[in-house]
Amino acid sequence: MQIVWNQSGAPNVHPAERWLSLLGGGALAIYGISKGRHGVGRTIAGLVIMKRGVTGHCEAYQALGIRTAPSNATIPYELGVRARAAITVSESREKIYQFWRELQNLPRFMQHLQSVEPREGGKYSTWVAQGPAGKEVRWEAEMINDIPNELIAWKSLPGSDVDSAGSVSFKDAPGGRGTEIRVELQYNPPGGVVGAYIAKLFGREPEQEIRGDLTRLKQYLEAGEIATTEGQPAGELPKQGRTAGQIVREAIA
Repeated sequence: MQIVWNQSGAPNVHPAERWLSLLGGGALAIYGISKGRHGVGRTIAGLVIMKRGVTGHCEAYQALGIRTAPSNATIPYELGVRARAAITVSESREKIYQFWRELQNLPRFMQHLQSVEPREGGKYSTWVAQGPAGKEVRWEAEMINDIPNELIAWKSLPGSDVDSAGSVSFKDAPGGRGTEIRVELQYNPPGGVVGAYIAKLFGREPEQEIRGDLTRLKQYLEAGEIATTEGQPAGELPKQGRTAGQIVREAIA
């Protein structure tokens, strides 16, 4: 997992807040100066608030994943959590792409995803996942790029519980070993970076989860079943007796 920090200090504070910070911070600094050595703390606090107004950047907002400054992006580049993972599957790009493109297939191997309901040919969809403490998390997504057999990219729509954007690419693996699947995800979780660290402490590390999902996808497509914990029988796919090839053909039919 990579926490995406803002290296350039890009503005994340609304212009109106910046003016309030300048005026309020200036007044506090002047008051602190008038108190001499007894007002040093107020002077420093006022200068810090004024800096917030001058730069338009708030460290506390960044840590909490908050941005009030106007932006056309679903997730401003400087906010959120970025995770990536890849795996090689012994199936063709065409079959894997078509399987993934049917978005309702995703909960079959994505452990915390409960359902995906596509509409308008899959350009828009409603996603429901299990969040922290079993809380249901729901968001609307738009497919923003779709290159057959090569790439699928998406982003959440405004008003979603979690702002997210990501892509999955499909590339021929060297030596004719099948297809390399590469997933990249960026999201701004509730609580921002602070929430991401809390989730990591409780074992919800995004990059590990993506790798786990891809491992289950590999098992699903190659073996026709998904292995469970040690000592338990493997999780069989619906309609026992179908081969992995049949499953893929049915999914892309």
